[in-house]
Amino acid sequence: MPALPPLQELLDSAHVVSLPMRVKFRGIMERETLVLRGPMGWGEFCPFPEYDDDESSRWLAAALEAGWLGFPPQLRETIPVNATVPAVPAERVPEVLARFGRVDAVKIKVAERGQSLRDDVARVNAVREALPEAAIRVDANGGWDVEQAVKALGMLSAVGLEYAEQPVPTIEGLAEVRRRLSAVRTPVLIAADESVRKEDDPLRVARAGAADLIVVKVAPLGGVRRALDIVHQAGLPAVVSSALDTSVGIRAGLALAAALPSLPYACGLGTVSLFASDITLDPLVADDGAIHVRSAVADPGLLEQYAASAERRDWWMDRLRRVHAVLAGNQHPLFTDS
Repeated sequence: MPALPPLQELLDSAHVVSLPMRVKFRGIMERETLVLRGPMGWGEFCPFPEYDDDESSRWLAAALEAGWLGFPPQLRETIPVNATVPAVPAERVPEVLARFGRVDAVKIKVAERGQSLRDDVARVNAVREALPEAAIRVDANGGWDVEQAVKALGMLSAVGLEYAEQPVPTIEGLAEVRRRLSAVRTPVLIAADESVRKEDDPLRVARAGAADLIVVKVAPLGGVRRALDIVHQAGLPAVVSSALDTSVGIRAGLALAAALPSLPYACGLGTVSLFASDITLDPLVADDGAIHVRSAVADPGLLEQYAASAERRDWWMDRLRRVHAVLAGNQHPLFTDS
């Protein structure tokens, strides 16, 4: 195993940026991230601010894999991707979809706090009206309880759902939703996201029979190699998704999708289209429903243009120091202690 890169090397290569969003996503209109330049390329460290240092250490491991180790061999050069529709009013759906170009699959956010099932139905129907042939999947981010999920998915299934992602927060709840949907013959597959990436044991969802497929994200799982291992052990179909990354982070997601033995679903790697700007001159956005696997190189001018305030840069650099210490103490399987 290679040595964990020393902290000072990371600090010297770090840039902190704040990028404007086109639409509100996860309640934010500005996405802050820290990017690092290593000998093998660029890596992105962007755990959301509420994540603690232990959880964030996996995100740093993924960034270091990208910048200091590089990625495993790829099996494919082009990755199909879905469009992502945030929890916007139904009348804004055409505007959001227009930024993705031609797509064959769409993920729609539902169960947003402060909204109703009526809002979800209207949004999903607006997508179906705009794209009659597209595969539609919904993502509740664990926002429903079991009763709400069964009711909502029964109604939303009228448009034909490819699957429902994390309808309820717990693994036990997912298993119950699957059982009850089957009992009433509602044809909706269940995908686990948070129940994979936020669990101490990401394989428990598969052992519990709680999902038909799993959603895997490189950063929360600790890197491409770690995600590949989890998919192999889970024995379930996998969808590769992102965590609202710039093109630097999307590059790691593409590496995972390119290395999987099987890729049965379009990937959730089209989120750069939700940004008003990116940090590379060649953004990794979909062209005709897919992204060609290629490098993502941060542009010095864009890094300067979107540099975060001095206060926010200090916050992120302090976070980098703390999380590096956690990673060193945890003996991550990708790195030895420096």
